[in-house]
Amino acid sequence: MNLRNKRILGINGIGRIGKLTLWNHLNQRHFDRIVINSGRTIGKSLDDAIHYLTTDSTYGTLERFRYGYSGQSLNIKIIDAAENLVEIDGIEIKLLMAARNPRDIEWGKEGVRLVVDCTGVFLDPSLPADHPKGSLRGHIEAGAEKVIVSAPFKLGAGVQKRPEDSGLFVYGVNHFLYDPMKHHILSAASCTTTGLAHMMKPLLETEETSRIVTASMTTVHAATNTQSILDSAPAANAKDLRKNRSALSNIIPSSTGAAIALEEILPEIKKVGFMADSIRIPTQTVSLISLNLTFRTELNKQGQPVIDRAFINDIYMRAAEGPQKGLLYFSTNQNVSSDLKGEMATIVIEGRENHTRTGFLSLDAETLSRYHGEIHSDLDLPVTHAKIFGWYDNEFGSYVNALGKLTKYVDKNLL
Repeated sequence: MNLRNKRILGINGIGRIGKLTLWNHLNQRHFDRIVINSGRTIGKSLDDAIHYLTTDSTYGTLERFRYGYSGQSLNIKIIDAAENLVEIDGIEIKLLMAARNPRDIEWGKEGVRLVVDCTGVFLDPSLPADHPKGSLRGHIEAGAEKVIVSAPFKLGAGVQKRPEDSGLFVYGVNHFLYDPMKHHILSAASCTTTGLAHMMKPLLETEETSRIVTASMTTVHAATNTQSILDSAPAANAKDLRKNRSALSNIIPSSTGAAIALEEILPEIKKVGFMADSIRIPTQTVSLISLNLTFRTELNKQGQPVIDRAFINDIYMRAAEGPQKGLLYFSTNQNVSSDLKGEMATIVIEGRENHTRTGFLSLDAETLSRYHGEIHSDLDLPVTHAKIFGWYDNEFGSYVNALGKLTKYVDKNLL
């Protein structure tokens, strides 16, 4: 088959993000052909693999997801069963099931220049291509030119600095820093980092809300496949025993690397000392960020704080109609999580629930004198605390949608 002049995408891994990445690109129709590496046999036949790829317990069937109740049907053709080659709505899909190590995947033979690695296994860009357990660089040795990881990078013990040819990008926030001459291994960060970055961006770009004194966030996060369905025995040397408790039955405190990743995507955050944590809950998808910020503010002529609920909401309304249009939405609906399932936004600001409170930070003259020379009077500094809420579909709508946009951007800039 002549693969020249075709836009071809490789997907490594066929779990939650891998399958939904396929769905996203079937909708976007940017690529002519998609090559999926599962790394193992799926079911008893190609029909079983097709069944898995076109059904989902969270989003329903691919046909219903694409066409709703329009009456239009999903067009599936088996082109070559021996080659695991099918066509879905006019886009060729080829399944590779032999190799688990990235360097053994036949990307070059299949004409794949760009790979999205959705395994969650290969996260360290510093490992060489011939690492015995496999590595991201193995994809490049196998014929790909660029690799995008659907998770944050995770450096191995003793590695102090990430390689220069790797970079962390969130579409709509810092993706324009991608340099096709320099960056060959990219991370699309995490679902929470993606949503959080879009919440922070308009605040940092507004003078009044750029003066952040303290910042923290909690994500009330849907369950993921890293958790146990029922209680299970922890692995040897497990640090977090709660991950082995039933995701169906518990609210589980957890951790998130969103704050650390945010510092790289938005360097201005480094001086703030951002804190982040996560609480896992028994739902399938859609999570909620509760963002807490304290701003150094000013009072107007009437003695009222410049920053209030209306001011915060106006920032987001303008962002939703301006630079972040199509990525950040502003809502005043009385939402619950199910309402946002499949919503194609990196973050949906819950304007109805946002609120602020202004108080005064009292600094006595003695303390001020230690840093600014002799001062004879106390100072009451007005500060406004804001609580801002943002919904994000941590699977398809927010994360996979942003990942798909980044993938298209990188593909369009292949040299």
